[in-house]
Amino acid sequence: MRVAPNWFTAAMGTGILANAAMLLPLDAPGLRAFALATWLVAVLLLARLAGAALEQWRRDRRAGRPAAPRELASAPFWGAPPMAIMTIATGTLLIGRDVLGEQLALSLALTLWGVGTLGGLAAAIAVPRWLLSHPQRRLDTVFATWLLPVVPPLVSATTGAALAAHAPAGTARLVLLLTCCVLFGVSVLASTAMAVLILRRLAAHGPGPARMVPTLFIALGPLGQSVTAACLLAAAAPGALPASLARSGATLALVFGLPVFALAMAWLALAATATLRTAAGPGLPFAATWWSFIFPIGTCVTGCSELASRTGAAPLTWIAAALFALLLGAWLTVASATARHAVGRHISRRAAVAAA
Repeated sequence: MRVAPNWFTAAMGTGILANAAMLLPLDAPGLRAFALATWLVAVLLLARLAGAALEQWRRDRRAGRPAAPRELASAPFWGAPPMAIMTIATGTLLIGRDVLGEQLALSLALTLWGVGTLGGLAAAIAVPRWLLSHPQRRLDTVFATWLLPVVPPLVSATTGAALAAHAPAGTARLVLLLTCCVLFGVSVLASTAMAVLILRRLAAHGPGPARMVPTLFIALGPLGQSVTAACLLAAAAPGALPASLARSGATLALVFGLPVFALAMAWLALAATATLRTAAGPGLPFAATWWSFIFPIGTCVTGCSELASRTGAAPLTWIAAALFALLLGAWLTVASATARHAVGRHISRRAAVAAA
């Protein structure tokens, strides 16, 4: 099994579906069981991909081939593996305790968070630097995928904020919370800078080939994830910061979160329109980029759910439920297309071997 880093978006998407189900501000029957089953699928998927990637890395080293891709199109996806790890870490904390127990789930989530954070920081530093210095870089080679390597610290901030409530009170909790705030700020600034470059590309060259149109949804990722992170950081603040600062954090979460979520909804409408227009025109061929639909929409679900929980606003609860329905429909569509693609490739390989 040859594994490119872009396939880790499948684990990201499946993991965020489980997390979104748990964070929904609804008490629907069967929702927790659905979240648990989906989280287990995500864990198995991540384990399979990680095992295949590790074996591939060993073979490539023995053959003297470089392990990292050297193409502009594939390099940004090195941000996907650490985000997949941290998405599973969040699910382990929210859902995994039902089967693992509180202490084991917390220890595993903390370990995964540490691994994912280190990998995400490496991707956030190395990949953009390599992309921006590549001799073949031109404005028409820039796609929304370029956001992928700078978003992992934002996912770290989100997972870390959830972990902060379980950290020992005092210095440990404060250091973890402040670390998450730094990761949040760095990732938001880097994502904003990269988004400007992507908007310039869209204005000058359009969305690009049909297979790349789904990547427009990636821009939702830093928007929805930043709203989720801001709300969770505000929720963790009372246990680590003075009361006055904690109250200010709760206000800032809403002042930041509500307009950013509105911007996310505007971008969702734009990206959906471009995708439907492409599907109705030249067509939308299946590719791994289809998984670009899932994780970004999932972050919008979690962001809206957190805003609904903090404000008690019924319209936000309805929007979160509608977005979750969209997320579930998109996941079912993309997962079934991926399964058909995998089966088709397997049959083709067996036929080729038999013909030889």
